[in-house]
Amino acid sequence: MKIIDVKAYGLHHPVENPFKWRKGLPGSGEIREQGILRIITDEGIEGVAVTQRAGMTVDYVTRCFKQLLIGKNPLLKEKIWHEIWEMDRLEEFQIMFMGLVDMALWDITAKKAGMPLYHLLGGNSDRVQAYASTVTYDTTEQFLTIADYCIDRGYKAIKLHAWGDARKDAKLCQNLRKHVGNDIKLMYDGSAGFNLHDAIYLGKALEEADYYWYEEPMRESSIWNYKKLCDELSIPVLAAETSDGCHYNAADFIVNGACDMIRTGTLLKGGITGSMRIAHLADSFNMKAEIHGGDQANVHLACGISNCSFFEVLVFGTDPVDFGYPVEPDGFITAPQEPGIGYIFDWNEIEKKAVYKV
Repeated sequence: MKIIDVKAYGLHHPVENPFKWRKGLPGSGEIREQGILRIITDEGIEGVAVTQRAGMTVDYVTRCFKQLLIGKNPLLKEKIWHEIWEMDRLEEFQIMFMGLVDMALWDITAKKAGMPLYHLLGGNSDRVQAYASTVTYDTTEQFLTIADYCIDRGYKAIKLHAWGDARKDAKLCQNLRKHVGNDIKLMYDGSAGFNLHDAIYLGKALEEADYYWYEEPMRESSIWNYKKLCDELSIPVLAAETSDGCHYNAADFIVNGACDMIRTGTLLKGGITGSMRIAHLADSFNMKAEIHGGDQANVHLACGISNCSFFEVLVFGTDPVDFGYPVEPDGFITAPQEPGIGYIFDWNEIEKKAVYKV
């Protein structure tokens, strides 16, 4: 099998229900970017991968990936992963692009094998439990209303993205616990908005409210700060979502006691290859590897491993809608069953609508 062509498309999609994050972070805006990579082989099998950057996708494919891939055997994923890792030394790829090619190559591999990707990754289950991940609302009352909606939809767990004020957020988190009772698992994501002092203060409030995990309260450039945080708290700290370095960096978080759970996911952790390395590394320490939200690729990843508890589904808007996968009445998501990852595109339409392409 040989790669004979590589295409890339950058698209802009209007956002019908823009949403926002904490103070200091941009929200969704009026346009959602989408980058699509398409790898074509001489056997007629195509591999597809999707990311959140339009122009960057076409730029990296044009300058770096196309020349690297043409003529290669797409089943030699390990070799190609390390060649891209070498390129990163000078390119310093934006974090979403370390694994973009890898995802498309795994799509080809699973199609060649005639099985859904999660079977190829180990096949722990064909379903994963979803949790509702909120955007940032203006008032406590809005958060409580959204929580009621999520519980009515079948979710058994809810994660807050709140305002980025340690004292206000602590009060909100405790009010939410009182509102939903003790049977719903609650999580909190700080979106890297705090210093160590405020992160400890908020973490202790989450402990009092019996939250299931405390995610990324600080920037992840300082492992020392995360080690101090973990030493101060009993609530599990979930970290290394946006840190560079894939599994190499995740290993430093784990062995230094700078997290109690580790983040992994295809978009930010080196595709399927990098994500699986992190999941297996965590498993060797009897640690959870929680999957970041996303599309079909991350659903397959969550169903392929045994040490993931939940799959993140973003819930947003005044009239809240689920972003991504349909959640079933019992709060679970079923992995796609067709061979490969399960992306379906009309390439003629994509060719017409692409803002950028190669």
